[in-house]
Amino acid sequence: MENILEVNDLHVTFSTYGGTVKAVRGVNFYLKKGETLAIVGESGCGKSVTSNAIMRLIPDPPGKITGGRILFKGKDLTKLSDKDMRSIRGVDISMIFQDPMTALNPTLTIGTQLIEGVMQHQKLSKETATKKALEMMNLVGIPSPEERLKQYPHQFSGGMRQRIVIAIALICEPELLIADEPTTALDVTIQAQILELFEKIQEVTGVSIILITHDLGVVASIADRIAVMYAGKIIETGTKRDVFYRSEHPYTKGLLNSVPRLDLQEKELTSIDGTPPDLFSPPRGCPFVARCSYAMEVCDHIYPAATELSASHDVNCWLQDERAKKLLAVSSPVNGE
Repeated sequence: MENILEVNDLHVTFSTYGGTVKAVRGVNFYLKKGETLAIVGESGCGKSVTSNAIMRLIPDPPGKITGGRILFKGKDLTKLSDKDMRSIRGVDISMIFQDPMTALNPTLTIGTQLIEGVMQHQKLSKETATKKALEMMNLVGIPSPEERLKQYPHQFSGGMRQRIVIAIALICEPELLIADEPTTALDVTIQAQILELFEKIQEVTGVSIILITHDLGVVASIADRIAVMYAGKIIETGTKRDVFYRSEHPYTKGLLNSVPRLDLQEKELTSIDGTPPDLFSPPRGCPFVARCSYAMEVCDHIYPAATELSASHDVNCWLQDERAKKLLAVSSPVNGE
């Protein structure tokens, strides 16, 4: 199956009065057609910046894509003009933003917001666009769509607003859908419904999905592959089974240990001590070194290369590097015992 998206050595910075924030630092990943990739990590690790960079929505200034390539169906999005990018954004690639209330215009009806994009990009008549909007509302599970088209965002519940945002993103039939924290503001029951909706949409349309989240529990049911992100870098990538059952990076293990599990009722939840590094001046070596109880001296000085654990699973950690394994017997940890 061919890749619909490839991100190679992506770098994004933000210039501020206090200095330059290196928000994304050499990110690499790919997405296959019809696949769901979850990018997981705690707040501030660069997930949303990466998704905005793919959409070319980084505000310049202060933000800037300073290096790397974003290949969508072989075309480098970083080289396109704003005009060319507008012809792709919302048509071939769509995005669902974090808060559905702020993503919707409170002064326009749902119908107006649904049909304006499809009328502009596909040059449809208002009648045809309205018919398509009704079909999309049915797909995302909005009852009485004819009535709901005439209503305003404040007349919808949080879950229904999220369904409308999904419908807006899908109405032009994109090949790639980026969902940035689509369930964060919703209760667990509605979260489950939205995740089931993504599965249904992918089955019906074949769309490829990038799901941005900080919650590994959210992606357990729908992700095909998972990329774990920390301090602007992707530190572990693998299939769902690789990451949940064979994770090797200490940060990934820490994330998993912080998620409640029904099958281990007596298990005490653990937190990851410390805080993420300052991205004004990121560390030379592994960004997790200050919080890692297994850290060695080399971790502090040199960033580990990706170690391939299997055909589908790789990790950037010195603990898995053969060169470091040979020294483990004689090396003393930097942190802890």
